Amino acid sequence: MTKKAAAVSPVLVRHVIWLGWKLVVFLSFALCFIALLRLHFYPDISSPTNSLSRTRWRSRIPRYNFDGPPKIAFLFLARLNLPLDFLWGSFFENADAANFSIYIHSAPGFVFDETTYRSHFFYNRQLTDSIQVAWGESSMIEAERLLLATALQDPANQRFVLLSDSCVPLYNFSYIYRYLMASSRSFVDSFLDLKDGRYHPKMAPVVPRDKWRKGSQWISLIRSHAEVVVDDEVVLPVFKKFCKRRPAVDTSKGKLNLKLQKQHNCIPDEHYVPTLIAMSELEGDIERRTLTYTLWNQSATKMDNKAWHPVTFNYADASPKRLKEIKDINHVHYESEARTEWCQTNSTFVPCFLFARKFSRGAAMRLLSEGVVGPFDASSLLGNS
Repeated sequence: MTKKAAAVSPVLVRHVIWLGWKLVVFLSFALCFIALLRLHFYPDISSPTNSLSRTRWRSRIPRYNFDGPPKIAFLFLARLNLPLDFLWGSFFENADAANFSIYIHSAPGFVFDETTYRSHFFYNRQLTDSIQVAWGESSMIEAERLLLATALQDPANQRFVLLSDSCVPLYNFSYIYRYLMASSRSFVDSFLDLKDGRYHPKMAPVVPRDKWRKGSQWISLIRSHAEVVVDDEVVLPVFKKFCKRRPAVDTSKGKLNLKLQKQHNCIPDEHYVPTLIAMSELEGDIERRTLTYTLWNQSATKMDNKAWHPVTFNYADASPKRLKEIKDINHVHYESEARTEWCQTNSTFVPCFLFARKFSRGAAMRLLSEGVVGPFDASSLLGNS
């Protein structure tokens, strides 16, 4: 019995070893297959180009065969209401309803209906999934993306214009429509700002330093670029983590303010879209300028000697002469790049700006009385103000 058992033992050992090697080979193949699947569906975020390409490839926006008149989607980013609704109501009144759509991101719970607004153009145009937005925080970007995502559900929307609640049109609807539809490009203010110091080194390698851009948040996008913004799952998380506004000065904290003001300072909405466009290798497909005019006023304080704020236009500032000066602007100079952007559409030189901010109600009423957006009797507002 002992000899027989001894004779059988080497056979069993070889069999066990053979099975072991077979199992190792099988597991190796299985692990390789799983790794390939992970690379295919979950690309490494340390490779921004591959990540953004993969994100666009698996776009969440449904594709439709579109055949009909293209529309402009007007996307209003409002704090609560639209104080210049009477001006925009007149603007849309003189337009073909088949050529535009309206979407409003307002504070959660605020409803645009007959009880809150005069103009029917805004009834029930608010997003039902809006979020609470704070200036200088990533919530501003998220609200913009919500507006774009909602507007993209309509295949007729081919141009997407982001506007604030203090924006006004500088021309009538017909002119603005022809201007936007004549161009196959997006309008995204985008420039290098090497001295700004808002780029956080920890953004690398996902957001490379050489792709960091700055610009106005008031953009106008073609449909494919709007999809890029909505589909992004790579750049936004990095912005939310590392691009944050420095805490405001609080006089009650005394010397602690000095420490707070040394924290990294970044305003997400001034960097997100132009940086995303640059990372997506799409800068050759855009006009690197905004269509919205803003007059900046530099103010100085003890704690912040370089605080810039947009000037508010009042009734006296909305004179025909002042508006003509804005409309006559035909180029924008970017000092950081020693670049002058001559405003053109399809090689034809055009005025740089279609919209302007920040306008008061009085200034908006003057625009109406001057017939900027179309025929209108400003006295009709007096009973409803």
